[in-house]
Amino acid sequence: MDEYTADAFVNREEPVPVIAVSGSDSPSSDPKGKRERLKESLGGSKDKLKEKLQDAGSGSKDYGYSLQDRLFAKLLQQVIPEEEVEELDLAPDVRSSKYINRPGFSLPLMTNNFRRFNARIGVVFVFQNRLERLLTWRKPTHTLSLLAVCTFVCLDPYLLSVIPVAAALLFVMVPAYLARHPPPPVSSIHTTSYSMNGPPLAPPRTIKPAAEMSKDFFRNMRDLQNCMDDFSTIHDAVLRIVTPPTNFSNEPLSSTIFLFLFVATCLLFITSHLLPWRLVCLLVCWTAIALGHPSIQQLLLSNHQKHLAPHERTAQSWLDAWISHDIVLDAPPETREVEIFELQRRNGGQNGEWESWMFSPGPYDPLSPQRISGDRPKGTRFFEDVAPPRGWEWGDKKWVLDLASREWVEDRMVQGVEVEIEGERWVGDLAGDKEAYEMKPIGKGKSKDLDEGGGDSKMGEWRRRRWVRMVRRKVVSDIGSIGS
Repeated sequence: MDEYTADAFVNREEPVPVIAVSGSDSPSSDPKGKRERLKESLGGSKDKLKEKLQDAGSGSKDYGYSLQDRLFAKLLQQVIPEEEVEELDLAPDVRSSKYINRPGFSLPLMTNNFRRFNARIGVVFVFQNRLERLLTWRKPTHTLSLLAVCTFVCLDPYLLSVIPVAAALLFVMVPAYLARHPPPPVSSIHTTSYSMNGPPLAPPRTIKPAAEMSKDFFRNMRDLQNCMDDFSTIHDAVLRIVTPPTNFSNEPLSSTIFLFLFVATCLLFITSHLLPWRLVCLLVCWTAIALGHPSIQQLLLSNHQKHLAPHERTAQSWLDAWISHDIVLDAPPETREVEIFELQRRNGGQNGEWESWMFSPGPYDPLSPQRISGDRPKGTRFFEDVAPPRGWEWGDKKWVLDLASREWVEDRMVQGVEVEIEGERWVGDLAGDKEAYEMKPIGKGKSKDLDEGGGDSKMGEWRRRRWVRMVRRKVVSDIGSIGS
């Protein structure tokens, strides 16, 4: 209590008002979201959390913890479920402790920081209170003075550099000097002026943190509580207004907004130097401050339904009609062709039978990296197990055999193979070493065809053929949300 002063800057009687905006503010009851927020708040690692709690419980770090904080840390250390933290698996987050070299979550540390923060935040709330009184015309002379300053700055933007210096002079230096040279008591002198010459008569005024359990400390808690409610209310109201037309949930409307913004960007890029920006800033400034006057607010609320609502409905109907006629979004989803190679392997030498081996995304040709390194082909044994790429779905019902075997062989510059131009369209390996494969490049008109006199050549161990199928982009029902 020794830090409490009667004339401290944080002293005030008027609370910061709570902004009331219609709308629901119900927290999410999704258990998965709660589990994710739990792990994120705990630092993402059970071992690190345990270590921090042990530090708090043992008092190894000098945070000024009381015996009650240490006992609570020990209790929390036993209550936190180990398997719950281990099972949670979150996507990489830039706010994670892996990317930020800052202390992790610690309840005693957070309690200590909150007490320190709450004892010093009063200056911000005093400034907020005075700004609200200024913008809501509590004292019209003060608001008119603000309008005069804004007018000079808008008409002559170079005066903007004078504002910080003048503010430091008028709101910091002058009050500090007057605090050290106070006027005499009113009962002892009958004049309105006094001399400020001579030595200082009072100690300098300092801004001290509000003492715990003092009146200012609880006022700060009250205003902090109201500010948290204001932020949550404004946050939800902004998202409720801005998100639906901009997140392409209504794609024609979002496309129209995108078109208007694009046209406005192009026009401003060309004509921005021709606009009278000083007059524009002056009108915006006067309009914003005038809207805070109680009489104007009542006038707008009373005349909204009578004059503005019919025009809003007319504009909305015109916009809907324009969107329905001029915004066309009936393009089909993107489609592509995917391929799979059916691989067969010969058993028992040249006279052996071909055995189905697997379906692989690559042709596994003689000079492929997998073949050279001695690795087995990768894929699936059955046709039914072939899945479309991630984010895609099948566009037709079945696979189609690629009859143009020569084309994909030439496109891939596959060497050391024979190509069937009829029948089942197999592309088989030629028997021989790797040097022989390199000496027989496949070019246009140079491939050996089994149906063109190549049947007497010795076949290798592997053969393959290509199947194709169409896929289209999959419609995603839920892409998640962006964390605040």
